[in-house]
Order: sequence, then structure tokens, then C-alpha cells
Amino acid sequence: MAKKQKIEKTNAMRQLDSAGIEYEMAEYDVDEEDLSAVHAAQELGVSEDEIFKTLVTRGDNGALNVFVIPSAANLDLKKAASVSGNKRIEMIHVKEIFDLTGYIRGGCSPIGMKKQYPTFIDETAVLFEKIYFSAGKRGVQIILAPDILAEFVGAEFADLTKE
Repeated sequence: MAKKQKIEKTNAMRQLDSAGIEYEMAEYDVDEEDLSAVHAAQELGVSEDEIFKTLVTRGDNGALNVFVIPSAANLDLKKAASVSGNKRIEMIHVKEIFDLTGYIRGGCSPIGMKKQYPTFIDETAVLFEKIYFSAGKRGVQIILAPDILAEFVGAEFADLTKE
């Protein structure tokens, strides 16, 4: 039987550890052709509604905001602008992700970014005892209660997705 290799701690995990917050982890095989959270859900055999992706936007005021939404959902830019106090927002360019967050595309976590940006979690997260989200590395998810995540990153729950 093959030995499971020990997961190297990510910045997000180290922050949770130092705060004394218990969490679970899940690993899956990364497909460089499909870095989506939906792929992660399929690989892990869990509902697409339980896996959340982390999106970073820039508002008309120039400030960055983080949105954590279900893997198969699309961010409603009007709703996101409204809850973040902007008239309009747009996704940051993929080339900017690392410089702004310290993470790469497909491995962006709401925990442990270079700076703590205002964070919003889709209200559907509260329907689950625990949700999955990136641990800050492709192929690794953190599993945590949504209210604990929200409290840890200072997030608020809101209606963020397109119908």
C-alpha cells in the first residue's frame, strides 16, 4: 500500500495553527488544464456546493476585495460591488494574483494573503457544517466551519452569486 506523503504546511495552515484553530485537509490530483474548484469537487467526491473558490476583485475606489463563492457559481459583480461599498468592481488580472495575494491561480486561499483584504463569503456557506476552500496550494483544500472561517478573516456573509 502506497504511503500518503505528508502535506507541506501552507501559510493558511500555519495561520490557523498559530491561532489554535482545528481544521481538516483534503488532497486531490491537480489537472493543469482544469484548475477549477469544480474539478476539485469532482476529484474529492463532494458536492460542488460545498467547495468554495476564492476570487479577488478591484473596486472603482482602487481597493481590493475577496469573495468566497461556491465552485460552480458565478460572482454577481453588481451584488459584489454593492456589499463592498463600490459602484462597480472587476476581477483582478490573473497576472496580478501572485503579487497581490502571494498565491497562484488555482491555489488562492482567503486565509494568509499578503494583506488581509475585506472578505465576503456567499451566504450559502452557512447551509453546511463545513466547507472546503483552497489551502493556498493547488491540490490541497482546508475543511472548516464557515462561521469559523468568517470570524478568522473578518468576513461577512452576503448574497454574492448570479441566479
